[in-house]
Amino acid sequence: MTVIGINAPQAVKRWSSALALDTDKLSYFTKFIGEGENNIIERKAGLEEDAGDEIKFDLNMRLRGGMVFGDNIVEGTEENLTFYQDQVRIDQARKGASGGGRMTRKRTLHDIRKLTKDRTAEFLAEWFDEGIFIYLSGDAAFTQVNQDSKWTGPHANNAITAPDADHIMYAGAATSKASLVAGDKMTVQFLERVAVKPRMMNAVNPDVVRMGAITYEGTKRFVVLMSPWQTYQLRTETGDLSWTKIQQALATAEGRDSPICKGGLGYISGLVLHEHENVRRFSDYGAGQNVAAARALLMGRQAGVVAYGAAGRGTRMSWYEKDFDAGNQVAIYAGMIVGMKKTTFNGYDFGVCALDSAAAAP
Repeated sequence: MTVIGINAPQAVKRWSSALALDTDKLSYFTKFIGEGENNIIERKAGLEEDAGDEIKFDLNMRLRGGMVFGDNIVEGTEENLTFYQDQVRIDQARKGASGGGRMTRKRTLHDIRKLTKDRTAEFLAEWFDEGIFIYLSGDAAFTQVNQDSKWTGPHANNAITAPDADHIMYAGAATSKASLVAGDKMTVQFLERVAVKPRMMNAVNPDVVRMGAITYEGTKRFVVLMSPWQTYQLRTETGDLSWTKIQQALATAEGRDSPICKGGLGYISGLVLHEHENVRRFSDYGAGQNVAAARALLMGRQAGVVAYGAAGRGTRMSWYEKDFDAGNQVAIYAGMIVGMKKTTFNGYDFGVCALDSAAAAP
């Protein structure tokens, strides 16, 4: 019998590669991640091969000065190019699992490896997805209610920043967290307001960069990611634009084969609707701090960034096995080097807008 022992190079490479593959498959945000600007989550690849723990990237602002007319002298009126900078840092994140003792372990070491890989892939995918939600939502207080959160603080010293005043919208007649009432729910009318928001951002405030849509085969789309409770409110809303029509609109829309459309619930006014249970939920909205609410996300191009560091042996994931207690006990440790954050320039969010609405359990 050929036995691949603890920490044999073949085992490390095999299981770390399998872990990376399975984690990507299980992660919700994988379909939104890609290299280049035309992605909701841009993958910065500079640290995957090079040394370092931080990537800096710039935003070049549009020119805003006036023209020079007639024979007026143009020399000396040149406008300086304006750059704003953001950065993402990476750090190692690991998870260990015990294979138990020899007498209580009824499986072989290879079975333990597979079970550990499966459970760790699930854990890392859930941890990664929740981190993206935390950063994009600006939930520095980790206020998700009724949730076994895997997060207790920022990762890799990447700051979690609340939405600025230009990148948050409230449903109904609400204009703030305190003014939100139980009737300010997710509605078609609210989504129609949301659809207009990106186009008017820069017109209302010249310091704010207009959110860019994801482009696929000539079509431009934004994604609205809601809590299932917000989706329920849309599904049960009565009116001219029924939920069936919203679903049919996505099925017949141009660019429906794009990654952001796959898995979508419906389409309305340039917005592809998605849902996920990790959308941040709160219990302290309203004047009495007793209104249940949820923060949906309007996401466009470069809403966030993610960066990886090579964990070794040609794979993003690390894998290490250890025996102790005179060889009786087996433990397996796995993890990755990663960093994530919301993209912000000059104090303003760049590609994401918070959409707060009342959202009690149906």
